[in-house]
Amino acid sequence: MTPENTAITEAGIEAAITDAPAPWILHGRGYISILRFDPRQLDEDRFTPASLRGRRTVSPYALMMFVDYADSAVGPYHELLFIPGRFDFGAGRKCFSISRIFVSSMDSVINGRRNWGIPKELAQFDVCYGDSGLDHVRVSQHGRSVATLDYRRYSISMPATTALLPKKLLTLGQHHGHQTFFYTPSARGWSQPAKLVHAESNPELFPDLAAAQPLLSVYNPRFQMRFPLSQIEPLPVS
Repeated sequence: MTPENTAITEAGIEAAITDAPAPWILHGRGYISILRFDPRQLDEDRFTPASLRGRRTVSPYALMMFVDYADSAVGPYHELLFIPGRFDFGAGRKCFSISRIFVSSMDSVINGRRNWGIPKELAQFDVCYGDSGLDHVRVSQHGRSVATLDYRRYSISMPATTALLPKKLLTLGQHHGHQTFFYTPSARGWSQPAKLVHAESNPELFPDLAAAQPLLSVYNPRFQMRFPLSQIEPLPVS
């Protein structure tokens, strides 16, 4: 397919997508895991945009999230994302940034890019919630495995809210196209202790989870999240 035909195809896809501008209110459940890597591996994350490489704050910690949205501005969908750390966006702003993310809805893909500069890609999810508290997540794209995750959740629950955290820890930054997006999600709900029992990935499609040490996981059985309007600025010319 020629570049011209590819552009026409992508334009056709976008034209068929429901326009869902921010803000969004979402409800669902999911897991958050803190992973420890060799910092050099995170610095060399192949999925980080070239404009942010070399700007990561030195740290061995990354975040991974699997989310099952039951309701959103574009309907229900699944999501798997990876955050390799915080990055220097200039002007004293250091923000977490999503480097890799898959979702099960093309509406989510296009609107996520439009609204927040999030580099979403479409994938297929196979999710099984076990009655014994052991949950299985399989993600694939075009028949190729992306990641296989097994989580165990425990029954103790406690209320949780991002209102107790400073805004600078919640604000994310994304470089997308020729723009920089800054946005600060908020959430409230319930949390339970959990464990990432098994994690593997295809390093060509997702950061290499075999190189990670899972440190802490939390299961959120139900939450409400708000994704606000982004502050959008031109991407500085380097």
